[in-house]
Formats: sequence, C-alpha cells, structure tokens
Amino acid sequence: MKTLTHQETLERWQEQERAVRSRLSAVGTAPREKVFGMTGMQVFEAIFAGELPAPPIGDTMDFIPLHMEPGLAVFQGRPQLRHYNPLGTVHGGWFCTLLDSALGCAVHTTLPAGKGYTTLELKVNMLRALTDSVPLVRAEGKLIHAGRQVATAEGRIVGPDGKVYAHATTTCLVFDHEAPHGKAAAGRE
Repeated sequence: MKTLTHQETLERWQEQERAVRSRLSAVGTAPREKVFGMTGMQVFEAIFAGELPAPPIGDTMDFIPLHMEPGLAVFQGRPQLRHYNPLGTVHGGWFCTLLDSALGCAVHTTLPAGKGYTTLELKVNMLRALTDSVPLVRAEGKLIHAGRQVATAEGRIVGPDGKVYAHATTTCLVFDHEAPHGKAAAGRE
C-alpha cells in the first residue's frame, strides 16, 4: 500500500470534511428527551444524516465530528488565529476542547438509550505548538473501558504530516437520564 504524502493526506482530509459538512444540518441543540431516547450511535447517525443539529461547540471552535463507530470518534479541526494565546500559538484550551470532544464521544458511541455521560477528568499532554500554518488536525478518541458508571478513553491530535501535537486520557461518569417529573427516560420505570 502506497504511503500518502503530506499534501495527499491534506487533500483527502479536506474532501472528507466537505462530504460530512454537506450532510450536517444547522448548528443547534436537540431536545434532551429526544437525545436521551436514542443510543449513542443513533445520536451520531442522526447528526451525520442532518436529522439532529450539529453541536454549537464545533462552530465556536472550528471543528466538526468526522466519523463515529462504537468506541471510536474522529473530529477534524482548523487551528485559527482567533484561537491564539498571547504567545502567538493556539491556546491550550483549544487542544483540550477538541480532545474532550473526541474522547467523550468515543464513550458516547457505546451508551445505550437513557444513559448520559460527563467528563470527570481530562489529562492532556501538549507536545508541540500549533499555529494556523497547519491547515487541519485530527483528534481521534478510542474507548479503553466502558463500565456501568465509569468509562475511560484515550486519544491524540495529529496533523496531516503525521506529527502528534497532543495526547490525552479521560475518565467519564456514566449516568441515567431522569425524565421530567422523576420518571426514568427511555421507557424504563
């Protein structure tokens, strides 16, 4: 198998992003009851089909969900000048937000209907500075463990040239969604 050049990888990533963006609907939020009534994978399938809105954080931070499968989440982001810190590089918070999204969604892909999650801990190691001279990066999150109450995942941010910019681990709390009036969601009573 032929190894792609940096430019070929970048072009492939740009084409994949165009294909995903063409299917996404407007940015917004879906009713919590609707989201919690679906499995994690059903939520992402609905987002990619344009049936649920694209999450607003991606618009704010210039990244999109690119691919989801059980235990795996891939996001793609564009480092921009507006993400810079006073030293002239992308702020660490941008790295953290992109990785938190990829790792959390890797966990979310495995959740049944009626379950939610929240990040308990995020540990990020930034290995090199990032500027807008790198047109795209990818954050890939992979599930390590999914338990009844706790899930863990790991991931990294890479450029089209294969350089690793950061890597991270997360611990997430998994919880039952409570519907209004104290009834359990998703038909459980």
